Amino acid sequence: MQKKQSNTLYLAQLALFIAIELVMKLTGLSSIPVGPLNMTLTMVPIAIGAMLLGPLAGAVLGLVYGCTSLYDAISGASVMTGVFFQVSPLHTIILCVGMRILVGLLTGLIFRGIHRIDRTKTISYFIGGLLAPVLNTALFMGYIVLFFYQTEFVQNMVTKLGASGPLMLIVLMVGVQGLVEAATGLIIGGGVTKAVAHALKRDK
Repeated sequence: MQKKQSNTLYLAQLALFIAIELVMKLTGLSSIPVGPLNMTLTMVPIAIGAMLLGPLAGAVLGLVYGCTSLYDAISGASVMTGVFFQVSPLHTIILCVGMRILVGLLTGLIFRGIHRIDRTKTISYFIGGLLAPVLNTALFMGYIVLFFYQTEFVQNMVTKLGASGPLMLIVLMVGVQGLVEAATGLIIGGGVTKAVAHALKRDK
């Protein structure tokens, strides 16, 4: 009976985080267009969910965000991933969905490992909050470089930005946007998760 109640609570909490993601998407709060990329704020609920509910929940939340990202690619709402979908639907699905599942999963796994050795039981939350946006940028941009770098779209970006190579392209494309995402995850993601964990007495 107790296990059933625990499972029900887990599913209810997971559903809440999914609802937050979808509301953010519908209201336009999930991402803010900045040049060819979107400044992604959905990493905050993904990070919080992954830390509070575990790696599997993080993967599910990543899947939900990935599906909305894929929808943008198919519908053309995202110019860049829309072009990528025309080039390779399979690689675009992996880019939009697969990489986001990995972000949620890895955030939960790495946080769990760090939290076990974190004597303060505080620092690990801020590291976890930072992990999601950093991993999202690294995996997303890394996949683009590996599988879409030679496409006309990306090569036009290379020429336009004056990038000397793949790494410089990532730096120039991400820029201040990446720093803002990281700071948001660190401060809001870490702070909120620590507060909620403390209230629920899970920060031990």
